[in-house]
Amino acid sequence: MAAGRALAALLAGLLAALLAASAQLLPPQASFTISLHKADNTTVTIKLRPGLSPSCRIYVKNVKWSELKIKPGQNVTFTFSCSTPEKYFIAEIQKNIDCVSGPCPFGDVHLYPPGLPRLNRTYIWDVKASTKAGLELKFTTSWLRQIEPGEMCPDSISYNINSCIDKATVNIGTFCRNGSVSRVKLLGGVVMSLHLPWHSPLTTSGFNIANRASIKRLCIIESVLKGESSITLMSPNYPLGFPEDELMTWQFVIPPNMRASVFFHNYSLSNCERKEERVEYYIPGSPSNPEVFKLSDSQPANIAGSFNMSLQGCDQDAQNPGVLRLLFQVVVQHPQVDENVTHLVDLSKEKNMTVTIHSEGWPSHIPLMSEPICLICKDPRTCDRVLTLTSGAVYRISFLCKDLSRLRITAEKGIGCMDIRWCQRKIYSLSVPKAITRLPIRLYKFIWNLLATDLINVEIMSPSLKLQQHVPEQRCNTSYSYSIVSATPETELNVGVFCPGGSIEKIQMRNNITISLKTFGKGFINESVPQDLKMSFVPHIKDECIFTVSPNPKAKVYLQTPNWPYGLPPYVSVSWFIVVPSRQTARLGFSKDRMGIACETGRAYVNIKEELLGAEEVVRREDELLPQPRNMYHNFWVNVSNCKPVDKTQLTLQFWVTFADKQIDLGIILAVVAGAVVLTAIGLTVFCVKKKKKKTQNPMAGVYNSNVNTQMPGKKGLFGKGRQNNESHVYAVIDDAVVYGHLLKESNGTVTPEVDVYRPFDGPMGSLPPSPPPFSFRKDIKRSSVTEEEPLPLTDIDQDTYTFAHQKSGQSEDNGDANKKDEGDTSVPLLENKEEDDLAE
Repeated sequence: MAAGRALAALLAGLLAALLAASAQLLPPQASFTISLHKADNTTVTIKLRPGLSPSCRIYVKNVKWSELKIKPGQNVTFTFSCSTPEKYFIAEIQKNIDCVSGPCPFGDVHLYPPGLPRLNRTYIWDVKASTKAGLELKFTTSWLRQIEPGEMCPDSISYNINSCIDKATVNIGTFCRNGSVSRVKLLGGVVMSLHLPWHSPLTTSGFNIANRASIKRLCIIESVLKGESSITLMSPNYPLGFPEDELMTWQFVIPPNMRASVFFHNYSLSNCERKEERVEYYIPGSPSNPEVFKLSDSQPANIAGSFNMSLQGCDQDAQNPGVLRLLFQVVVQHPQVDENVTHLVDLSKEKNMTVTIHSEGWPSHIPLMSEPICLICKDPRTCDRVLTLTSGAVYRISFLCKDLSRLRITAEKGIGCMDIRWCQRKIYSLSVPKAITRLPIRLYKFIWNLLATDLINVEIMSPSLKLQQHVPEQRCNTSYSYSIVSATPETELNVGVFCPGGSIEKIQMRNNITISLKTFGKGFINESVPQDLKMSFVPHIKDECIFTVSPNPKAKVYLQTPNWPYGLPPYVSVSWFIVVPSRQTARLGFSKDRMGIACETGRAYVNIKEELLGAEEVVRREDELLPQPRNMYHNFWVNVSNCKPVDKTQLTLQFWVTFADKQIDLGIILAVVAGAVVLTAIGLTVFCVKKKKKKTQNPMAGVYNSNVNTQMPGKKGLFGKGRQNNESHVYAVIDDAVVYGHLLKESNGTVTPEVDVYRPFDGPMGSLPPSPPPFSFRKDIKRSSVTEEEPLPLTDIDQDTYTFAHQKSGQSEDNGDANKKDEGDTSVPLLENKEEDDLAE
């Protein structure tokens, strides 16, 4: 049983192999027959696509081939071994036409032979002709559009035209259907190619050989433009070199009611030994035909009617010939309504400034054929898509444009300082000149290039409007903004984007600065009136950049490091000086907990310090947590210094500042009120004791020491002596009746001590008492026998007035160490017995 099953399987395998072999010997596909007459001089070649393996074959009389060539006079029938031969094979049909020794077959050129399989086909017509009688190819069913090398036609149908002079071949160009090129005249022979995809239903070549005529130049290309349109053309052999010392012409047929303009988009020049490469125009009605232009010139525009344009080469250097090539555009449009309206642009008083007026998207965007173009003209015939005006001159310009909103202005101005002595005190206004804002065109960008030597820096100010930094939490919503970039010899620092209406009063930067004003929308003209940006040159600064920030007391300000979000460059230091308004408390906080970098070399720091003598400085390294939100009571600095970070780590920091009114501590208020009550009670008691004492005796309550310095304490600059060698606070005698008045009251009530007259202080009071001076500034102070706390130095002149009580009777006390006061001793000296009746009054 098992042997039977094995035999059956073997027979089944042999049968399958025989069937497969028979399938190879007997191709299943339909056959094709190609019959070529010998007089047609046509050859058909069917071959594999380049790079494909021969998995499909051609069978002729049961013989398989990977390539089949059918010559004139042959009749061949063949089939394919696969059902989709178009994936593997292509066909080339070449017809040779001799217009030198025999008659030239004028008229339509047909697609021959019929009955070809559905493959990608290339028809080649090789026409031999004399250089004394050129050939003219006329396109009938569909005019052509030239394309750049490598570009594909939408329908995959393309024409390639080559000129053959003797043994040299020049590629005139590659073209698609549906364009404006109606005729091509060539000197000598031509090789014309038509590429058709396998599914194309095209049955005619679309051109004919019109006639022969001597043209005395490489070729003439005729282009007929109808209505508003735009075409792009290239010199022969583009992008390779135009033949040496050759001449060619383009003929443009323009409707009489239209205007044409020529624009060169890409060109290069060869190295000439003799003659000069040039472009010549023949414009009907021109007083100077032909008009000669260099390739670098602005080409004629606003041309009324048809015209010719010729490209002339030169004799090139044999050792270094270079490349002459040209890609250009011709735009046809209706005459513009406002072409006679001129606009005055007065740049006579400006220096180092250029103004460029251009179309939207310039220079990368080339308008499409159906897209109307905007032109800027210095005179009726000198127009271009781009016009550059320079300072020191006056211009009258006009616009050939239906929609002026498609035009833009880009301006650039240079300001330099090479010697600080000549420019330190000068302030420059960074505002857009009125000559630009008055034009009916949107200003796209205005660039100021600020140039200085290594030891001169730039200070940018906005005194009234101030600047706001554009950050994600606080975006600019104005119609224009400033982009500021600082370029030192070591690095380029993108400082940031800023707009008016913020808190930054000034920015100081090192070396060369570029400030770019960019607009957003049509509102700039109205908002540009109060432009407030100014700059000046200042001496060298330590940091790469210093910001001075003076916020609105009710605002929350966000600030971030330059070069956001790419991080500070290595070893760059940036500082912010924050102005804290009086009666306000600032609160400083960081948007993240850590700096987020690792240092390869050096250390990164964040430093915070109030601008106060002896103030504590808060310092954090990159490996430490950033400070928690903290209150700042005085103007303060924030400094960020970078190290050389490890790869893929960047130092980017953002912080914020808010403000609040200073709050007076309730405990301090209660303490002050309680103190005032106590002083009032003591004063009343002393006053009563003084009155009673006066009736019976006149004890000396106090004797004024005339030998001490009586100058009132004042401001720091006026109060010359220190606390240790100044006796303005020393009493000679303090009478017991003054201090212990309530104990001196006798039973008869005759003792009444005199009291001082007190005027309360009515000046401003802070939320917290002044901080004590730092330890490094304190000095040892000699105390009296009765220990008393040393008062803080006065900052304002004391306006309080005092009167002193004096003893009327002849009491005396011994004077001890009165002379010690000149040596800095602050102990209380004793005075000699003396009557002070006159002082009591």
